[in-house]
Amino acid sequence: MKKILVIDDEEWLREMIHLALKQKGFEVVEAVNGADGIEKARKELPDLILCDVNMEKVDGYLTLSSLRTEAPTAAIPFILMTGLADNAGMRHGMELGADDYLPKPFTTDALYAAVDARLKKSQTVRDEAERKLANLRDNISLMLPHELRTPLNGILAYGEILAADAAKLKPAEIAEMGHVVHQSGKRLERLIENFLIYAQLELIAADPKNVNALRVGRTELPMALIEKHAVAQAATAGRSQDLSFELAEVPIPMAEEYLSKIVDELSQNAFKFSDPGSAVSWTLAESFNTITLSISDQGRGFTAEQITRIGAYMQFDRTMQEQQGLGLGLAIAKRLVALHGGTLAIVSEPGSGSVIAAKFPKSKID
Repeated sequence: MKKILVIDDEEWLREMIHLALKQKGFEVVEAVNGADGIEKARKELPDLILCDVNMEKVDGYLTLSSLRTEAPTAAIPFILMTGLADNAGMRHGMELGADDYLPKPFTTDALYAAVDARLKKSQTVRDEAERKLANLRDNISLMLPHELRTPLNGILAYGEILAADAAKLKPAEIAEMGHVVHQSGKRLERLIENFLIYAQLELIAADPKNVNALRVGRTELPMALIEKHAVAQAATAGRSQDLSFELAEVPIPMAEEYLSKIVDELSQNAFKFSDPGSAVSWTLAESFNTITLSISDQGRGFTAEQITRIGAYMQFDRTMQEQQGLGLGLAIAKRLVALHGGTLAIVSEPGSGSVIAAKFPKSKID
């Protein structure tokens, strides 16, 4: 049974709404004013709140503002009821986080329609959040053990052989095992590094002061940095001949360490999901109001659904193609660009390659 909190200083209206909602099977809690409503919302945690705007001392706007600042009540659907539904008042309520307005006087049918619409929307949002959480849980539970154990198994296995039988091994065999241990260690290092970076970015995003401090960074001469990191990733992938550049020396509103991370992650992604011999190209250009840094490849591409699902710990078609990493690379790049005031756009079709472009407004760097 859904619980609805009705906040109004007019007793007759509360009783009318209470009776109407009870007939529809809702549990109803009443509050006689804004202060009482805030306390009952905290205690009862209703599924929806109906609140009058015009009340003494603590009006509907103050009630809404107070509840939106507290985590337990911030997401509760909130409908403002008012006989003065002017544009300015409605805009103010929406800015504070109101979900809907119910102009007084209203019929029971209008009340039912408003309540049903808000509850359905809230349930849809909740179902989507639960679906994403389930997908995230599945991805972590399936990928994390594999991604950590794979390089760790290589390190432990060859480490054990080297410790036990070093005297019996030929120098070439020792060198080969050492190479495997080193590569496995680097893979494990990147997994841990990306996990820590993503966690750090989420902490930064939660504090506007940290976001503002982050945006102070700037790379005045990005060409050399982009080429250096892209060339290094191409060499690691054995794809040096596939790489090309078309770069303008345009300042980018991002510190060098973060720009380097974006170039590394997007380069690795392009080389990983495209075939040797196919072109991978970096472009940096400016238009009237935008700075655009992009990378294109001729690889397997993304579907539209996969593009919308890009996030931490998400991988695609793992059963069809072996992938390394937790799927954090694109998520980190997307988060970094957003934190610096830009957007990360992906244009792609399965089998036709991808273009991933980081776009920054020029106003951010003037």
